[in-house]
Amino acid sequence: MKTALICGISGQDGAYLAKLLLEKGYQVYGGSRDAQMSSFRNLERLGIREAIQVVSVSINDFRSVLQTLQKVQPDEVYNLAGQSSVGLSFEQPVETLESISIGTLNLLESIRFTNRPIRFYNAGSSECFGDTGTLAADEHTPFRPRSPYGVAKAAAFWQVANYREAYQLHASTGILFNHESPLRPERFVTQKIVSAACRIANGSNEKLTLGNVDIARDWGWAPDYVEAMWRMLQQEQADDFVIATGQTHTLKEFIAVVFEQVGLKYEEHVVSDSQLFRPTDIAEGHANPAKAKQLLGWQARHSMETVAKMMVDAALIRSRPQLA
Repeated sequence: MKTALICGISGQDGAYLAKLLLEKGYQVYGGSRDAQMSSFRNLERLGIREAIQVVSVSINDFRSVLQTLQKVQPDEVYNLAGQSSVGLSFEQPVETLESISIGTLNLLESIRFTNRPIRFYNAGSSECFGDTGTLAADEHTPFRPRSPYGVAKAAAFWQVANYREAYQLHASTGILFNHESPLRPERFVTQKIVSAACRIANGSNEKLTLGNVDIARDWGWAPDYVEAMWRMLQQEQADDFVIATGQTHTLKEFIAVVFEQVGLKYEEHVVSDSQLFRPTDIAEGHANPAKAKQLLGWQARHSMETVAKMMVDAALIRSRPQLA
């Protein structure tokens, strides 16, 4: 039986990854800053909370990370921790950089220090690329991040690459484009849209106010993407991979699918407010995930339209009164 440590297990990706690893027979430990106080709501929603052994670990503290690795003795470590909101990173740039970049460095250095053959996965981001126009970004596309979050993820990416080359660690980064699910919190725009559409469909008179609805992104389904993470660590050679659907859609298209799923026309309920535009943003995000298909045998199984519909269906089920 393999043992995996997932840092950031309480988030969307951490919960789905934990579920996948349990299904594959792993013993799964979940790292959280305060395991005694965390609710682990996403693990509860997936029905796997009791199967996970949770440990308190602060990835910003080298000693805490090292003690956790020595205690858990993992075969695989997945780094999904750190501040995860692009929008929030403009308000908290220091916290964002420290939680992502310093946290990643502490994990890498602790693995090196233990001198055990631990395989390491780092959650990268398409935000590293910045605005590539209509160019489909791949593993060779230069980084030009346009947010504090993107800067932090770019720094973490190069730390992983350096430890792989300098110290021969089996360390890989998945450069993931946007991926969604019903586990997304409402601070993410996709869930904000889904939640508002469902409330309006249930009789609310509110207007949904958003920022720039003309941005374009590559949206996938989170459970598909965590499988790519696992596949990276099963490779003989560590490497970096772009993970995406290869299809780009505007936010307006996503909104249209969501409102259509609840029987409404979005034009009657959505307004765009320039006050909500980010200081710097990416107009379009395009991806080329060919390397993942060729070397990992992985490709996205769900389109943006399917993702939006599944999110709406899940939200409608949750909003129904529970029968006694």
